[in-house]
Amino acid sequence: MTGQPRSLLRQRDFRLLWAGQGVSEFGSAITMVALPLAAVVTLNASPLQVGLLDAATTAAFLLVGLPAGALVDRHRRRPVLMRADLGRALLFGSIPVAAAFGVLTLAQLFVVALFGGLFRVFFDVAYQSYLPALVGRDQLVQGNSTLMATEATAQVAGPGVGGALVGAIGAAATMTIDAVSYLVSFVSLALIRRPEPPVEVPEGGHLPLRQAVREGLAFVIRQPMLLRIAGCTAISNLSSGIAFALQSVFMIRTLHMTPALVGLVFAVMSVGSVLGALSAGAVTRRLGVGPAIIFGAVLSASGPLVWPLATVAHPLPWLMVGGVLLGLGVPIYNVTQISLRQAITPQRLLGRMNASIRFVVWGVSPIGGVIGGVLGALVGVRNTVLIGALIGIPAVPWIVFSPIRRLRVVPDPLTD
Repeated sequence: MTGQPRSLLRQRDFRLLWAGQGVSEFGSAITMVALPLAAVVTLNASPLQVGLLDAATTAAFLLVGLPAGALVDRHRRRPVLMRADLGRALLFGSIPVAAAFGVLTLAQLFVVALFGGLFRVFFDVAYQSYLPALVGRDQLVQGNSTLMATEATAQVAGPGVGGALVGAIGAAATMTIDAVSYLVSFVSLALIRRPEPPVEVPEGGHLPLRQAVREGLAFVIRQPMLLRIAGCTAISNLSSGIAFALQSVFMIRTLHMTPALVGLVFAVMSVGSVLGALSAGAVTRRLGVGPAIIFGAVLSASGPLVWPLATVAHPLPWLMVGGVLLGLGVPIYNVTQISLRQAITPQRLLGRMNASIRFVVWGVSPIGGVIGGVLGALVGVRNTVLIGALIGIPAVPWIVFSPIRRLRVVPDPLTD
């Protein structure tokens, strides 16, 4: 990475991917608000039912996360992405149709949440595996940075727009936008011209599914950089899961903040995420790949450590500082480490590498939420937020004392 690569936004195929994903992410951010409100407002769901509905949206990551990687590696990635988009368009489009005919039920919302999560697993694994086939290795950081900045922007604007639309036209009708956004993504992917490399078939054919999954896990475990990235991210996500489980309760009940101020804190954090994603490429060029990953991890771990200080002084500045540090650090870390993973992994193992790491790092998040809830009842909300923040500290030395520290440029692909 000796010079600044040519802007990817000048490349037609990347613009199509970027535009389609931008629309899709915006639609998904709206549905994050509309889906639970459809359960609560339209169908009068109980708190337990709403909690189970939320769990259904991510259950697929634990249930099929690993075999999804092995299956993706047996097919070209762009058709997988297109099928996942089409499936989600049909699923989420069924909600406003059912509501219009007066037959919408909680059972249908659970089916949509569960299978929507299933399509998301395949899309996410194939998506991170497809980008290296669309852009050069020297442009992976730029590509991931652009896509993540768009995702962060959607997360800033989408929930507010979603809330306004729910109030204006109802929760079920609002999800029409998400269904249409998946169709836009489907069309944008269909219009990409660059041919995808053929699937590499091992001599003797593909391994049985179970053996293929084991091969992907073994590859991650054998490679020190991938193992360290997986460990660092898992520790960080466990920490965030504990701290965030009671973050809103901490602000409203412990600090006696108004909902408007709580929203302001999360908005500032989201703005920090946009800035972090946009600056990831510049940080990587200035510091080098390994130091940029460590820098992002340090910022991410520092943010939650600031939050407990809100109980000893005026809370808003401390919460906003912590939110900005976390918002900046997460995308800098993610853009750089994802780009490194994509660049060093052989093409035939990309899907299984991504699935293996995502299985670990996503799997600890709901565990952190459960731990946070239990600790909140045992030791109090403020102490739980502090414990969650402290648990995130070991994530930094996990990568500092590794080959990543000395990495200045992206190395050649690893041997498998």
